[in-house]
Amino acid sequence: MRALAVMMVALTFGLWTDAAHAQSAPGWQMPTDAQRCPSKWGAEDQRGSGNWMKPETVLRATKLIRTGQVFELAEILSADPTESFLNRGRVMNLYTKPSFPRPNVRTENEELVVAELGQMGTQLDAFAHQMWGDSFYNCFKFDDIASRTGYKKLGVEHVGTLMTRGVLIDVAGLKGVSMLPDSYLITPDDLQQALAKENMKLQPGDAAIIHTGWGQLMGKDNERYERRTTGLTALAGVWLASQDPMIIAADTCCIDARPGEPGMQMAIHSMMLIQYGIHLLENLKLEPLVEAKAYEFAFVLQPVPLKGATGMSVAPVAIR
Repeated sequence: MRALAVMMVALTFGLWTDAAHAQSAPGWQMPTDAQRCPSKWGAEDQRGSGNWMKPETVLRATKLIRTGQVFELAEILSADPTESFLNRGRVMNLYTKPSFPRPNVRTENEELVVAELGQMGTQLDAFAHQMWGDSFYNCFKFDDIASRTGYKKLGVEHVGTLMTRGVLIDVAGLKGVSMLPDSYLITPDDLQQALAKENMKLQPGDAAIIHTGWGQLMGKDNERYERRTTGLTALAGVWLASQDPMIIAADTCCIDARPGEPGMQMAIHSMMLIQYGIHLLENLKLEPLVEAKAYEFAFVLQPVPLKGATGMSVAPVAIR
């Protein structure tokens, strides 16, 4: 099991370098287990930033609903690559099980879906999605929680319904472009200046939603969308984590940049899902929010509680 754990880490993070080179990115280094555990939510906690979900969080969000305008933020989930983005190498097939029409008789139609449902399309990452060595969020260990039928801890069933204040951070708008350049590294200054331009400030428990413009490529140029993506620098991630968000989201495949900063790939995934216990939400459709200048809204998300899953395709909404 331990050998398998090491192999899985290498595949997950792409770390085919020596350990010293792989442990850090500019401005950030993964703390030791002793430094990062137990989490601030307690030694047995599996919800992480989901613990911000409280009655007062919901009530604060409802006060932002003034017009009843609803923005659907999920892209279409389809096996057709010209319609959606599924993530590299993911399996998605849908087979209809039709009934043949018969005069004056009720018939029904169903489908069989064969898919890596937890990690495709507009999707939320659960904490079982990433580990450092053999250690997950809150220092749960691979040998203790891994199984062939789902993870015994940290699965997406622990997320539950999330409703909170959503804040759109329009970095592309700050730069005066419809889409940030290939592999652009978003800095703390970019985030702070975009918020200042919108006259917004993040509050603990918010959904911080970053607009880069890259969502426009989904289903049109999936290869570019995935391989040369703009994303957060490690320092931007540290700053965002210091704001205590419930969710960090973006209209990109990874929230991390590809290729990322020298030193380590997928630093944001490592930082948020393993160190801080902050959920990541990827592949959002944000252009309608940008066009409406909807910078603040009620944000609602509920994943299917598939026991032991590493994430889930979701259909979040923004309401103002």
